[in-house]
Amino acid sequence: MKHNAFDVIVVGGGHAGCEAALAASRTGVRVALVTHRRDRIGEMSCNPAIGGLGKGHLVREIDALDGAMGRVADRSGIQFRMLNRRKGPAVQGPRTQADRVLYRHHMQSEFTNTDVAIIEAGVDDLIMDSNRLCGVVLSDKSEVLSKTVVLTAGTFLRGIIHIGDVKQEGGRVGDPAAKLLASRIEDLGLPLGRLKTGTPPRLASSSINWEILEKQAADEDPIRFSFLDSGPLSRQISCGITHTNEKTHDIIRTNLSKSAMYGGHIDGVGPRYCPSIEDKVVRFADKSSHQIFLEPEGLTSDIVYPNGISTSLPQDVQEQYVRSIKGLEAVEITQPGYAIEYDYVDPRALDHRLSVINCPGLYLAGQINGTTGYEEAAAQGLIAGLNAALEVNESTPFVLDRSQAYIGVMIDDLVTRGVAEPYRMFTSRAEYRLALRADNADQRLTQLGISSGCVGEIRRNEFALKADDLSRANSLLRTHFATPDKAISAGIKVNRDGQRRSVFELMARTETLPEHIFALCPDAEKIKPSIMQQISTDALYASYIERQARDIETLKKDAQILLPLDLDYRQIAGLSNELKTKLGATRPSSVAQASRIDGMTPAALNLLIANTRKLHRKLA
Repeated sequence: MKHNAFDVIVVGGGHAGCEAALAASRTGVRVALVTHRRDRIGEMSCNPAIGGLGKGHLVREIDALDGAMGRVADRSGIQFRMLNRRKGPAVQGPRTQADRVLYRHHMQSEFTNTDVAIIEAGVDDLIMDSNRLCGVVLSDKSEVLSKTVVLTAGTFLRGIIHIGDVKQEGGRVGDPAAKLLASRIEDLGLPLGRLKTGTPPRLASSSINWEILEKQAADEDPIRFSFLDSGPLSRQISCGITHTNEKTHDIIRTNLSKSAMYGGHIDGVGPRYCPSIEDKVVRFADKSSHQIFLEPEGLTSDIVYPNGISTSLPQDVQEQYVRSIKGLEAVEITQPGYAIEYDYVDPRALDHRLSVINCPGLYLAGQINGTTGYEEAAAQGLIAGLNAALEVNESTPFVLDRSQAYIGVMIDDLVTRGVAEPYRMFTSRAEYRLALRADNADQRLTQLGISSGCVGEIRRNEFALKADDLSRANSLLRTHFATPDKAISAGIKVNRDGQRRSVFELMARTETLPEHIFALCPDAEKIKPSIMQQISTDALYASYIERQARDIETLKKDAQILLPLDLDYRQIAGLSNELKTKLGATRPSSVAQASRIDGMTPAALNLLIANTRKLHRKLA
């Protein structure tokens, strides 16, 4: 079979591959998506959910850059919940449980009005011209030429599925592993490692005793992901909540040796923040129970995903321990849980574009880079696909800084520090999280996306209208002042210090309500509620963000500070012994170079800067 030549080939139709192909296509280049099966594009291979703490921020940023995940999640979401609702907006995370069938359908429909060519095939090899990648060899030995390739192999590189002591090759249930492609990547000299992840057994909803279980309902006021209107919501549902118990734990402890992980069948490292039920029982031996969310996989599906009990125990043991759980005494397992072990590429082999440093034209995105999660994969896919297209067009690369986006934090973490376990995004990873909120992702990123050519006309127009609304509202609220007496009479508690304050400043007080603002500034009633909410949140964090902006500028200057080659790191109080050893061995020449050492933190960098300055003062 002969294929046309393309500008960008994307290998893999998962979350990273979808965003990569769509982002590249939005720039106007010729794109091909190569995947085993067209009908599995956008498949939710693990849990039926999008978003969460940190992850929800990534989805909003993907959406701000005109990616598809937010829109698709909105259209297929069947239980929207804002996590951390009682905490500040900076650490709140939007999440939705999704209907698997609807999610796949809506993601596939995103390709309908594009020029992306979809090729149903596996990829066995990469075509090289000297040291530059120039295409792929399909499983039928035909060749597809291109200027760049984005590889989003997920868990397929030499993937092995484990259920107890039974193992089989596969990238996921029902799909073959990519063995030849893994060997080719190894031949390129890229550093490979092994990781693992797992899934719980799937349960038949009709066999669950829902009547005796606690329920968790959707939010009454659903918060969506997309900044655009994504249409009507699907019917919202409740999840069930149950718990493991001592009997459950006894069954698991008795059979630990039969687990693929504890039986010595798996070498790969698993995700610390999403442990298997075996890990939970061993690591948290003092806990008598663990919570399980019973998440229906769709409005028309009888399958339930029991979030919290992923496993690699044999199927008969899975049946025993699952049926020891309240409400699941007579449950039917429709698919056993399993662990999957796979190759990944050390992401330190990449630059911040997600381009392989020693193989021009090759980009990597998703779990192949050592991450876990749909959202992390999709965000990388968008960046890799966009940069592959920009390379074709000889345009400026699209690179996000840690101070600009959670996407920037994630990619910087990956390419500078590498991974020791599957990487998952958390709000705590971002030094500037007060500025990197989910609610302002479009204000931070959409204009950058427009400049790079990856934002379509609909979003450009909507963003321009919102920007105008925000500008007018900000101008009104920042230039309208009130005396203490006037603020107090409007219902806002302030000191009688004679200091006039802008309405914007008064909005920073948590007790300030819209009616207080309208009393001070009647014209504010004309401001759209969504715009008012955005400005209210901006006001709440304004002073902190100004301080962070100064810190960011200082840090950028400090990064150029040269470190004395004879600096005795052992004498720096506050540095961990691990970092003292690494710094002593690496001997970085600058703060910028030190920042790229695995395990380095902003606090540790500040210690290096302070000690270097102290040394310079002594020598002066």
